[in-house]
Amino acid sequence: MTRNMGYALLAGLAAVLVLISTAILIGAGTGRDDTDATPPPRNPADPAGSGTWVGSWSSPATGAEPLNPRRGRATIDPTSREGTPETTVRNVVHTSVGGTRARVRLSNLYGTSALTVSHATLALAAAPSNPTAAAGSMRALTFGAKRDIVIPAGGEVTSDAVRLNVPSAADVLVSVYTPDPAGAVTHHSYARQTSYASRGDQAADVAGTAYTEQVPYWRYVTGLDVWSTEAEGSVVVMGDSLTDGVSSSPGANRRWTDFLAERLRTEPDAPRYSVLNSGISGNRILAGGTTSPPWNNPSGLSRMKRDALSQSGVKAVIVEMGLNDLLRTPRQRDPDKIVRGLRDLVRQAHAQGVRVIGGTLTPFGRHRGYGTEVDAVRHRVNEQIRSGEVFDAVVDFDAALRDPAHPERLRTAYDSGDHLHPSDNGYRAMSEALDLKVLRGAAAAKL
Repeated sequence: MTRNMGYALLAGLAAVLVLISTAILIGAGTGRDDTDATPPPRNPADPAGSGTWVGSWSSPATGAEPLNPRRGRATIDPTSREGTPETTVRNVVHTSVGGTRARVRLSNLYGTSALTVSHATLALAAAPSNPTAAAGSMRALTFGAKRDIVIPAGGEVTSDAVRLNVPSAADVLVSVYTPDPAGAVTHHSYARQTSYASRGDQAADVAGTAYTEQVPYWRYVTGLDVWSTEAEGSVVVMGDSLTDGVSSSPGANRRWTDFLAERLRTEPDAPRYSVLNSGISGNRILAGGTTSPPWNNPSGLSRMKRDALSQSGVKAVIVEMGLNDLLRTPRQRDPDKIVRGLRDLVRQAHAQGVRVIGGTLTPFGRHRGYGTEVDAVRHRVNEQIRSGEVFDAVVDFDAALRDPAHPERLRTAYDSGDHLHPSDNGYRAMSEALDLKVLRGAAAAKL
């Protein structure tokens, strides 16, 4: 009798295990995870071990997509009422850290009317910079458990989370189908990454053959978060074209933030942070707007909260800004005003308990905007930054990039050729100039 009872008990346990295994397989096969909106609480004893939401990639909206007069193509006129009707855009974005779940942020910040998204998907790219999705990785995105979403002009939304094993340093495809005319398209103008567009709803196209048009910028998508056990937070870089990486090799992910992400993934004592690029070409600290692309370029002061402090898991912000205040009209010649702007950025971050590391302004001798008077302003700004009374810590980009024989210039090996923007080697040097230990610690600047 006892032996029979034991067999019955074992059989019962086996049946329970089969039921549990089946439920797990079904849940994994759907690509959806309806419990992701309330992930398990974080264990303070092991902040990364139990997982947390962190930003893995970001790119701030820079304005409305510039005019392109071609007809019958997935290109946009910012004065048009159409936008991208009956068009799917497939954005290629590159992760800094991986995770087991993912969610996407879409923006209509510069839209002139409500934007309807009727189909959106997330997938791993089968190859770098390629519109083909890796087999088995295509996931439908939902918004409040619904497939379609209407984003009001000036608004943004975050998708529900999906189950997907997202690798670090990998290309991910974010596809967005917009069926109706919606006016100006919110985009990031200098992606240094090829994305794609297609007519019709091709969001679920795995082969990628429908994507016949290449696009040099990101449309609508501004962020990708992952549920990660690799990272315990994010570091956001607020910057201008040097952070945007306008002179880096296209499609190669050689911006200085990409090199920084590599260091944080590979160096043994590095903080376990993801890296989020919040660089905008032409960006200034004090003033916004330009008279040429990228239009609607907002000032650093006005976008600090949206583009840096609201990111998932932000622990520290690095500020690389100031050169455009010197170079763009109206040119700022008062170093104290520039420094006051930098201090204002720090105050905004400190109000949320976020640490700020500031970069010195880099050399630009032989650039068309160079002059001894403007360079003297740069030096006075750098003196105050190095004093330790502006930021919590300093990364000396000036010292890392300048030519020892001609300190007003970039080193030849670090010069992209325009005497202002670094080469790939220069961007690597910018990353290596940062002491990773300064990303941790309490706010300390005396403002």
